[in-house]
Amino acid sequence: MDAESRTLRRGLPRVPGGEPWPPSSGTTPAAVDDAPGSMAVVDELSDAPAASVVAPADAADAPSVEQVTTAPVQKAAAAESVSTVASAGMLRRGLPRVAGAAPWPGEVAAPAFYPERKAAAPVPAAASSTSTQSSPATPTPQRAPRAPRAAQAEVAPREQKRYGRYTLKQWVGVSAVLAIVLGAVAAIAVLAARWALTLEPVADFVQTYSGEYHLPEAAPVGIPAWLAWQHFFNAFFMLLIIRSGWGVRTQKKPPAYWTPRNRPETKVSLTVWFHQSLDVLWLVNGALFIVLLLVTGQWMRVVPTSLEVFPNALSALLQYVSLDWPTENGWVNYNSLQQLTYFTTIFIAAPLAAITGFRMSTLWPARAEKLTRAYPIKWARAVHFPVMLYFVVFIVVHVALVLSTGALRNLNHMYAAQGSVDPDAFADNWTGFWMFVLSLAVFVAAWVAARPIVLAPIARLFGSVSAR
Repeated sequence: MDAESRTLRRGLPRVPGGEPWPPSSGTTPAAVDDAPGSMAVVDELSDAPAASVVAPADAADAPSVEQVTTAPVQKAAAAESVSTVASAGMLRRGLPRVAGAAPWPGEVAAPAFYPERKAAAPVPAAASSTSTQSSPATPTPQRAPRAPRAAQAEVAPREQKRYGRYTLKQWVGVSAVLAIVLGAVAAIAVLAARWALTLEPVADFVQTYSGEYHLPEAAPVGIPAWLAWQHFFNAFFMLLIIRSGWGVRTQKKPPAYWTPRNRPETKVSLTVWFHQSLDVLWLVNGALFIVLLLVTGQWMRVVPTSLEVFPNALSALLQYVSLDWPTENGWVNYNSLQQLTYFTTIFIAAPLAAITGFRMSTLWPARAEKLTRAYPIKWARAVHFPVMLYFVVFIVVHVALVLSTGALRNLNHMYAAQGSVDPDAFADNWTGFWMFVLSLAVFVAAWVAARPIVLAPIARLFGSVSAR
C-alpha cells in the first residue's frame, strides 16, 4: 500500500487549539511542515511495543533500531520507513484503518525469529511516534523455568502416647531423676544414722529399747494357715485395685460402659465397674480378716498394747536406717515399727480408702442431700488418692524388707505358715519361696487379663455392656 494515499484515523490536535490531525480527508500527506514541534504521525499497531523496530535479517537496506528511534526524521522519511518495513513482512495485521476496509497492513509473513526485547533509550517525540507505529510485536522469548526449590514440608511432630500425664520418655526421665534424688537422700540418711549411733546417749537409748516389747501372755505364737491365705488374697485385690484405680483417674475415653439391670439410668465405664467390684471383694476379705483376728487373738500381734511401742519403734527405725537390722523373729513377735505400720494399714488406711471410695462410687445415695452436703465429694477425692499412694509405698517397702531381712524365713512365715521359736530353724526351707513365685505368676496373669475383652463377658453377668 502506498504510504502517500493510505488512510489514517484522526488523532489529537498537533498544536493547542488546533483541529484533529490528520485532516478530514483521511490521507497521509506526502510532506508536512518542517516547523518546530511538527512530526509525522503513523497509527500505532494494536499491540506493538513502543520504541522498538526490528529490521528483517535479509533486507540490507532496512532501517536499524538506532536509526529509526534516535535519528531526527521528516514526516515523509518516517512514512517511507513504515512502508518499507510493512512491505518486508515485519508487521502483523491489525484492525482496518477505515470502516469497511481490509486489515492493515496487507498480508505479510511473520518473521521467523524474534530477537530479545531491549529497553529503548529516551527518544525525541517525532522519532518515538514513528517507531511506535512502525515496530512489529516482538514478544520476549520464554526463558527456561528455573528448577523449583525443594519444598521442605514442615512435618508436624508425631504426638507420643501418654501414660497418664507423661510420655514414656518423660516417665523414664522422671524415674531416673527420682531414683538419683532418693539414692542421695538414702545415702545421707544412712551416714547420719550410723554417726548418731556412735554417740553415747543414742547408743544407750538403743540398748534400753531393743526395738520390740513383750506381748501379753495370751498372745498366740505363729501364723495360722488362714492368715497366710488372707495375706495372699489381700495382696491380689490390692494390686488390681491400684491398677484399675489409676485407670479410672487417667482414662480419657473408656473402651466400654456398664449399666446395672435394676438402675438403667446409672451408667459407668467398664473400668469403674471393675474398680468398684474389686473394692467390694477386698472389703469382704478385709471384714473376714478382722473377724478372724478378733476371734483367734491375732489382733495382739498388730495392735499396740503398751506405750513402749513408740520408743522401740524409734530404736528399730535407727537400726534399719543404719543398715544394722534389728534382731527379730516374726513368727513370735513383730518389732514395734512393724506393729505400728501394720496397725496403721489395717485400721486407719484401709477404712479411709473404703469410706472415701464409697463416697465417690455409684452406691452413694443420690437423694441423701443433707449427707451429701455434710460430706462433699471433693473431700473424698482429696483423701482417696493419697491413701492409694500410701498403699503403694507400703507394698514396696514391705516387699523390700521381707527379701532383705531373711527372705526364706519370712516367705515361709507368710506363705507356707511354717516357723519356729528358733529364727534359723527354717532358713533352708524353700517351700514358702516357691509358693511366693506361684503367687507372682497369678498376679502377672491377672494384671494382663484385666482388659475389656476379658472383663466385658464377666460384667454382662451383672448388667449390660455397651460401647456408649
